[in-house]
Formats: sequence, structure tokens, C-alpha cells
Amino acid sequence: MNETVEMTDPIEQSVGGKGGHLLRRVFHISMSVIPFIYYLWYEPLVDFLNDIANLSWTKEKMVSLAIIVMAIGEVIRLKLGITIYGQRQYEAHQVSALVWGAFGVGMTCLYAPSAGIGFAIILSLSLGDPLLGELRRKGMDETKVMFYGSLLLALIWAGSAYWCDASWWMVPLFAPLSVLAEKPRLRFIDDNATMSLIPLAAAMILAPWL
Repeated sequence: MNETVEMTDPIEQSVGGKGGHLLRRVFHISMSVIPFIYYLWYEPLVDFLNDIANLSWTKEKMVSLAIIVMAIGEVIRLKLGITIYGQRQYEAHQVSALVWGAFGVGMTCLYAPSAGIGFAIILSLSLGDPLLGELRRKGMDETKVMFYGSLLLALIWAGSAYWCDASWWMVPLFAPLSVLAEKPRLRFIDDNATMSLIPLAAAMILAPWL
């Protein structure tokens, strides 16, 4: 993203105005269900889809296919130069935040070292990014934005350590890392991707120590 885009009110940039902005936030938060489906509730869904298509695919193959289909669809959208309800106007000519977020979530599902880490990374994106965005939109000081964002993400990582298989020492490391991963403003990649891919890369590097 360029600086001009970042300085513009996200509601003004959203196709559909307030309604489009709200839909964008709701969709973002709704991604929180993905780790539950992928790690806990996947068997009935995978069996259902396999029965329909007479296949014997794994959940990993289905995520891989979803990423491929999404990428093809985005190429077509960019060729047509269109935006859909809830997208930002500038996304008519660059890969959308939706696709970047879905790509990051898909890669996390495929390559997170454990279910607990996958849970924490995806929930940090789906819940943390909307919080950070809304706090900034309200004009909150950046130091406070970082503090409240880190607090929420620390709770997410602590929950993953308590209920899943993430390690407790990851809480003070990955909570601020995930917040910092949202800060870069780059034209070629959206923060919806960096918030998942940067912690994912760090987790993969540290996997031998987990």
C-alpha cells in the first residue's frame, strides 16, 4: 500500500462506504472459524466433499486447491480491473487484502509446525488486524495501539499455550512480533499476509526447539 492510501479514511476507500467497511471487518473476524474447522472439525467436511466428487483427498490437498483457485480468480479480477463490495478502490489494480489474507491463512494451515501455533497465528490475524485498524481509525496514539494490540495477541497465544500445544515462551515473543508484522506498508504485499507469514516463518525456523 502507498502512503496516500494509508492516509485516507478506510470507509471512504471501501466500495459500499460504511456498509462495505463493516462487511470487510465482519469477514475478517469470521476467519476465526477456519482453524477450528481445519484442526478440529475437518473430518465430516472432508468426507462430505470427497463423497460428492468421489475422491479421497486430504484436508491439505483441499487447502492447496483452494489457494490455486483463489489465485486464478484474482488474476481474472485484476485483468478486468474490478472491485467487489467491501474492497478498497485501489484494489482494482493490485492483489486484494482478501486474497493476501486467505493466502497467509492457507499457508499457515499447510505449514504451521503444530495446531496450536496455527490457531494462534490465524486468530492473531483475524482478530488482531481489525482491532489495530479500528483503533487507528479512531485516532488513538500509535503507542497505545501497539500496547492494546500486543495485549490481545498475548491472550490469544496464551490461550493456545493453555489449550493447545504452543509453548508458553512463545507468548512474549510472538504477540509483539505479530503486531509488528502488521506495520510495514508495502505496495507489493498487504499486512493481511505479513501478519501471518512473518510469524509463520519465525515458527518454522524455531520449530526444532519446540
